[in-house]
This record gives sequence, structure tokens and C-alpha cells, in this order.
Amino acid sequence: MRRTTMVVVCTLALALCAGSAFAGTTPPPDTLKVDYFSGANTGGNPLAQLRVINPNTNTGNGICAAIYVFDSFQELSECCSCALSPDSLRTLDINLDLTSNPLTGKILNTGAIKIVSTPEVAGNCPLPTRLTPTAGVRAWVTHIQDNAYVTETASQDATLSSGEQTRLQSECYAIQLDGSGTGVCTCGVGD
Repeated sequence: MRRTTMVVVCTLALALCAGSAFAGTTPPPDTLKVDYFSGANTGGNPLAQLRVINPNTNTGNGICAAIYVFDSFQELSECCSCALSPDSLRTLDINLDLTSNPLTGKILNTGAIKIVSTPEVAGNCPLPTRLTPTAGVRAWVTHIQDNAYVTETASQDATLSSGEQTRLQSECYAIQLDGSGTGVCTCGVGD
């Protein structure tokens, strides 16, 4: 069993034994965005980017984009949380910000990105190990296709279940405990 998987299994077991604070609650709609990235970290290709905005739909407050980056084997590689003030734009480079510090040390070329909108905590965005899903974030990702053409798509809305919320938090917490600084992405530029 891979080290990352073992850490995740142990962390999830601890979370289940302790009881989940999220059991029985359903996160509100418009809190989870999903997308993919491809062609990252390959020579000669333009840089793929994630663009995230706060359209100011949550009463004029800043929010955080809790970002989870998965490899093509569905294992969490990196996680971070980035501040977005109302009407702001943040641009994250897939190569430099989201895939350059993987927990396993293996740089990713393809994978999935999940983004959860959550409020700031005392004006900050801590590592996304405790979420309070709040509607708001919008996101787009540029993709490097096999023929080196670049496409951009809006990230898709998905339903955030309480089980998925617990899993994302637990796996990011495992990275925080076991990573010694690896597995934490950075927030790019903007805001």
C-alpha cells in the first residue's frame, strides 16, 4: 500500500472514530467546482492555469477557495486555501502553484482539481482541513491538449456531499500531518 494511501486510511479511521461534525448536514449548493488538468509539466507547452474569482455573491465578504489537487490515481497530491476578496481574480499556474510540491514527490502531468468555497477565518484562509461550505467561487482552467492547442473551460458545479466534505478535509489534514511542508500548494497571483 502506498504511503499516502496508508496515511489517508489511518486519518479517515480516526475521523470516523471521533465522530464527524458534519454527519447529517448537507452542504449548500454551488459550493463545489470540479475540473481536470492535462499536459502539465511537459516541455514546450504553454502554461496551464486555474483562474478563480469571487463574484461577490455572499454579501460582500471575502471567501477562500479551498483547492484540492488529485493525481490520475485519485490520490490527493496537494491542497491549499486561497483568499478572494469581492470581485477579485486569482490566477494559479498549474505547473508552479498546484503540482510542484506533491506529497509523493512525483510531479503530475494530469489530474483533477476540486475547489470548495468557504468563508475566511479571522481574515485568513487556513489550510482547508475544516470547511464551512459557502456558495460563491467561480473557476476556469486552461488545458493543454495532445496537439499542444490550449482550451479553456469553466469548472463544473458538482454536489458536495457531507461524506465528500469529510474525505477532502481528512486527506488534507493527513498531508498537513505527514507532509512536512510537501503537499501544500501555493496561491499564485492576484487579489
